[in-house]
Amino acid sequence: MTEILLAELADQIKIWGRELGFQQIGIADCQLQEHGERLRAWLDAGYHGDMEWMGAHGEKRWRPELLQPGTLRVISARLDYLPPDTQPVRVLKDSGKAYVSRYANGRDYHKLIRKRLAQLAQKIDDFCAERGLDSSVPGSRGRAFTDSAPVMERALAEKAGLGWIGKNCMVINASAGSWFFLGEIYTNLALPVDVSEETNRCGDCNACLKVCPTDAFVGPYQLDARRCISYLTIENQGPIPEEFREPTGNRVFGCDDCQIICPWNKFAKPTAEPDFHPRHGLDDGDLLALFGWSEAEFLRKTEGSAIRRIGYERWQRNLAVALGNAEPDEAIVAALEQALSGATPLVAEHIDWALARLRSRRRRKRKIKKGA
Repeated sequence: MTEILLAELADQIKIWGRELGFQQIGIADCQLQEHGERLRAWLDAGYHGDMEWMGAHGEKRWRPELLQPGTLRVISARLDYLPPDTQPVRVLKDSGKAYVSRYANGRDYHKLIRKRLAQLAQKIDDFCAERGLDSSVPGSRGRAFTDSAPVMERALAEKAGLGWIGKNCMVINASAGSWFFLGEIYTNLALPVDVSEETNRCGDCNACLKVCPTDAFVGPYQLDARRCISYLTIENQGPIPEEFREPTGNRVFGCDDCQIICPWNKFAKPTAEPDFHPRHGLDDGDLLALFGWSEAEFLRKTEGSAIRRIGYERWQRNLAVALGNAEPDEAIVAALEQALSGATPLVAEHIDWALARLRSRRRRKRKIKKGA
């Protein structure tokens, strides 16, 4: 009788998930030892850079029952986020524009997904109470996570049948690409697990590895975060190493190149979630206009945004690098020079680099013009 009820509940969870706006729900077991060994090797190689939190929780990442006692299954959810009509390639090719990773164009996803997962967890609790499915570990029928705890989200999503982990380390779905967020519910209910039909379909394609501006992939399925533009512009709190400043181009918050190039993303569908639609023109922002924001403007216009977490100083740092990579222009030079006197040492270092680069390019252009 219990198995029948659990099977019924598993079916209901997927129905409720769709009603709550998730595109897909899958259920996985907790056997992640192989992924745990890969994580340890990745950490030992130092590829995590300054992200010490990646190794701070021991085996909790690949042993869910240590994070949430009694956990037997993980419910994995997928929510698409690609905003409509953002034309990422066009923005990347325009050196006067600021490229913001598409996931950060709208509101921060954490609260939205966590709230919906909590609603799903409540429905599970209500079902159990109504059907007499008592939990042996109180309070653990459903605990929601979304990029907020030591959870191996991609490994669990792969096990739950939401896609496969591609060579760019993203979860790829054959009918939806990779432009989606993940969230999880840890539960002590022995729900039937989903058998994944999403076998790895990357094949011989290496487009994502070749397109990376900073050669951050040391091989298929292996990323050196220390070279990754997303790490450098978001997680990195210090200077952006000089060798990566020019390749960073106009990317001021994150990088999507390995997703943009992925052939499977031709199947990605624009999100219907209004919260994920661009705000304050961040999908097509002018570099000079953004650099001109005061700290008060930055705080106001990034309220409820993932961008807020890097703070005003690092925002200015990133913009200074992008301006240094723009076409030499008097207005850009003037803006950088004006900002220099009040800049923090971190920002000033990047402004100095940008000014030197712009002046050098301008001199080079003049010589070429004279030679012509």
